[in-house]
Amino acid sequence: MLTITTTPRAPKETIKEGYIPAVYYGAHAKSTPIFIDAKQFSKVFSTEGVSNAITLVTEHGTENALIQEVQRHPVKSMPVHVDFYIIEKGQKVHVKVPIIFVGESPAVKAGSVLAKVLHEVSIEGDPTKVPHDFTVDISSLVTNDDVITIGDIKLPVGVELYHVTPEDVVASVSLAVEETDAPVEVDLSAIEVEKKGKKEDEVVPAE
Repeated sequence: MLTITTTPRAPKETIKEGYIPAVYYGAHAKSTPIFIDAKQFSKVFSTEGVSNAITLVTEHGTENALIQEVQRHPVKSMPVHVDFYIIEKGQKVHVKVPIIFVGESPAVKAGSVLAKVLHEVSIEGDPTKVPHDFTVDISSLVTNDDVITIGDIKLPVGVELYHVTPEDVVASVSLAVEETDAPVEVDLSAIEVEKKGKKEDEVVPAE
C-alpha cells in the first residue's frame, strides 16, 4: 500500500502552502483535521484512486484508510479538501472498481457495433486485496452472439461481487443499423385535388 504522511491541523485552519486540508474518521475513530502534502496526494490518488486502501501516517500512529471523498476547485479542478475513512482490522469494504477495455474485437472490425454495458464492477472484500481496476479484453467478441459477462472477470481471493451477478453483461456486439437516404415519396396528385377543391368551394363576395 502507498503511504500519505499527515501534518496536524487546527480545526479552523484551512491554508498551508503546498498542502491540502483534510480529515480522517471511522467507525471507532473520531473526526481529526489534518494537512496532507499536495504533490504526495496527487501521486497516490492517481495510482490508487478511491477503491484501494492506503497507509495514513498520523501523529497518533499509522492507519489503513480509503480516500472517501475529494472536493475540487470549481474552476481549477485541483483538490481543495480530502476525506479519509479509517478501516478497522478485518473490516470488509464495498467499492466500485472501474473496468478498462483493451484489445480489438474481430466482430467490431468486421463492422459490428460494440456496446460497453458496464464501466465498473461493484465488489466487497478485504481492502488490501481490492484491485485498482479490472482489465477486460474484447478480442473474445468474435461474432454477434458473443458477450462478456462479469463472470468472465477473475476476482482476487478475498473479494466477491456486491449486488451484481456473474450473468450480468459487461460488453456485447451487434449489427450496425444501416442509415438510408432514400427520398420520401409524396402523392402530389392528392395535393393538387385538394387545392382545386378549395377553389371551387370559395365564396365570391357580392358587389
